[in-house]
Amino acid sequence: MKYVYAFDLQQIAEDISKKMFPHVQIDKIKCFRSYGSSTRGTIARCHTIGKLMQLAIGVDPHYALEFITERFDKMSKEDQIKVIVHELMHIPATFGGGFRHHDHVTTRNVDKLYKEYKMLKENEKENNFNI
Repeated sequence: MKYVYAFDLQQIAEDISKKMFPHVQIDKIKCFRSYGSSTRGTIARCHTIGKLMQLAIGVDPHYALEFITERFDKMSKEDQIKVIVHELMHIPATFGGGFRHHDHVTTRNVDKLYKEYKMLKENEKENNFNI
């Protein structure tokens, strides 16, 4: 398994976070592409270390978003953004090192937030065009 920092996905995740997830501390999330995964069907994963390990080694919560290249890179841009939204939704409002589970991170909720994000981006483009 190989991991490579994904600057392009980092920029998108930071933009989405600023607009949709103000609780996300963007300096404490990092996006990576992984190569060589043997998982079936998994497109992306959200990783963190547990609260006890954070205390043991004296670090604040951090989250790593992993995008499995073999699947993620084949997706449309729209679906890629939905996957990024999905992974960011796993980060709880407390930003404490835990996860929101799939009872909250549902296709319906992802689609709703994606539509809101898309509208914000369109409004941003219109406002920049009118300057």
